[in-house]
Amino acid sequence: MTRLACLPMYDWPEERARVDALWQEMRHRMGTDPVLPAALTRPADDAALLALWRNPALILGQTCWGPLSLGLLPGLTVLAQPDYSDVPGGDGPFYRSALLARAGSKDTPAPAPAPEAGQGDALPDGLLSSKCLAFNARHSLSGWLALARDLGSDPAAAAESVLETGSHRAAIRAVAAGRADIAAVDCRTWALAQQHEPCARALVVIGWTAARPGLPFVTGAATDASTVARLREVLIGMGCHPPARENP
Repeated sequence: MTRLACLPMYDWPEERARVDALWQEMRHRMGTDPVLPAALTRPADDAALLALWRNPALILGQTCWGPLSLGLLPGLTVLAQPDYSDVPGGDGPFYRSALLARAGSKDTPAPAPAPEAGQGDALPDGLLSSKCLAFNARHSLSGWLALARDLGSDPAAAAESVLETGSHRAAIRAVAAGRADIAAVDCRTWALAQQHEPCARALVVIGWTAARPGLPFVTGAATDASTVARLREVLIGMGCHPPARENP
């Protein structure tokens, strides 16, 4: 069986050298048993990515707890959680979504809650009232489901309108361009946008979702138990955390 690997969740064009270097470090630490693919697979579109996540030959990937919790990715084994402590809104294996609006709006900017403040949300009252919400996908934890859980209602019912963009980066651009008023993006994506997306300078954070487990590393159904254990050992040795559970 030809093994496959992908690390698509933060694989922006500007970050691909860093992502490739991360993969090579993982391969080096794993050694030669099992033989890991020399290069990452980069699916051409969302359909190809979904097929790759469902491919039993996937030896290492990264996905979102949204489709995992909805049962859209059966057969995957969660290996470990990356650490988010290096970005505002992150705390070990947990991350928050930043709620973004255009600078100069009537909304008050909100700093990231400190870890000692607890894991609850920090959302302003009436967040979506009379607003258009841009989001990447309805199965996304950071872009949709986290907001729905914190609001206790369907965001589409709370907002005046919604705009599905297909990616966090496109949602950020939609808000900056005035095609939407608010977007929810995970804290690491927001950090990347501030480095690489010029329009991010026109945005401010006006709230934060509750802290939830970040994007896990996973492996496919054909990966044997000893390899699962070895992959988990290597990832934790690189600073990752054991699989996390969302607090009630």
